[in-house]
Amino acid sequence: MPGDLDPDAVLMLRVKRGDTAAFSVLVEKYKQPVLNLAWRLLTDQTEAEDLAQNVFVQVWKSAGRYQATAKFSTWLFTITRNLCWNEIRRRARHPAESLEQARAPDGAPGGSQIKDRAQAGVPEQLLRRELERKVTEALADLPAKQRLALALCQQEELSYDEIATVLGCSLSATKSLIFRARETLKARLKPYLQTGAWPEKTGQL
Repeated sequence: MPGDLDPDAVLMLRVKRGDTAAFSVLVEKYKQPVLNLAWRLLTDQTEAEDLAQNVFVQVWKSAGRYQATAKFSTWLFTITRNLCWNEIRRRARHPAESLEQARAPDGAPGGSQIKDRAQAGVPEQLLRRELERKVTEALADLPAKQRLALALCQQEELSYDEIATVLGCSLSATKSLIFRARETLKARLKPYLQTGAWPEKTGQL
């Protein structure tokens, strides 16, 4: 086995041989990143939690076919992407309730968790929560592929090449998706940060 093989891929090769302890290590390491990614795409905490569980069920079921040809995280997030796309297509066939009730999982970027709550004054907490709600709303308005690209970009262990692999598109297209997502977010949030006004979603999204 090559010495430079991704350590998580080594663990997954152990899982392939039926090592449940190695599987537990991978689940513990990646359960929050997978949950965050699922929530970014689905914007519903309960559905994201269910999907994250299904991701690891799929990992276990697919272990026998696993090949360490890429980083484990790339393979894992590709499974997450596929399951999220399936859920989004299902929603399109069966429209769900309004996204206004969506809530971020603890630890998700832009989610409901606020650090140092005890040290923040009540007005500051309210302002933070309001800003977080606006960021969450702006993210939810992005096209699904832009949301996915941006969420993957927040996974520090992934390079742009690896993000492109998960997205299934070229490197230039990946960079373009991330750039457009960031520019759209800035355009929506800037008026709110300056004046408190919240612009309606535009047709350009």
